[in-house]
Amino acid sequence: MVNNVSNGIEGKVVVITGASSGLGEATARHLSAKGAALLLGARRLDRLERIAAELREAGGKVEVLAADVTRRADVQALVDQAVSTYGRVDVVINNAGFMAIAPMSEMKVDEWERMIDINIKGVLYGIAAALPVFQKQDSGHFINISSVAGIKVFSPGGTVYSGTKFAVCAISEGLRHEVGASIRTTIILPGAVDSELKLGSSHEESAKVVGQFYQQAISADSVARAIAYAIEQPADVDINEIVLRPTLQEF
Repeated sequence: MVNNVSNGIEGKVVVITGASSGLGEATARHLSAKGAALLLGARRLDRLERIAAELREAGGKVEVLAADVTRRADVQALVDQAVSTYGRVDVVINNAGFMAIAPMSEMKVDEWERMIDINIKGVLYGIAAALPVFQKQDSGHFINISSVAGIKVFSPGGTVYSGTKFAVCAISEGLRHEVGASIRTTIILPGAVDSELKLGSSHEESAKVVGQFYQQAISADSVARAIAYAIEQPADVDINEIVLRPTLQEF
């Protein structure tokens, strides 16, 4: 059931990329329960439609659109559709991500490029799509998903992945400084969280290490709650960074 008590989230229009599973799906479900109106994007439209149907049955307002964040036009279409459907956009969650762990000596350049395209350019496309809307509204909130690997380089194996997540932090902090007082910017930096992210490594030995590392993973709901906390603050409060890990995680 949708919570009808005013909570700082109810009625806000939220766009989420990578919403068909993991952190994106958990966040969509959590925010919908708190009364947010959602526009969900991901490549797997069938999964988005299943999630949307369940949320609508519970009273949620949800629209979906197939979107690949490596294509700027797809990300622009998400924001445009949100404005067309709901009349505004309050929050953009740049969540879509890809992690391929392997030593650099393996020369998996295609995977390096894919991480750059999704993890960095996907975030930039989300910013480019929403910033003019936020500026016109004189309000808005970017929430960009980085990683604890954006604080400390995860090596060997995660050097390029860390590079992309450090970039998300740098872009987000620069954005925060540039956009002024009416637009908020939050970086979420999760540790091991149960999602499909752990499945991206094609290097067999590295994939085994990642699988072992993720045995300590916490649920994606943990990240959803952190995102909700940032959104529900008063407009003059900007939660800039949230780092969360499994209690057991040392890195």
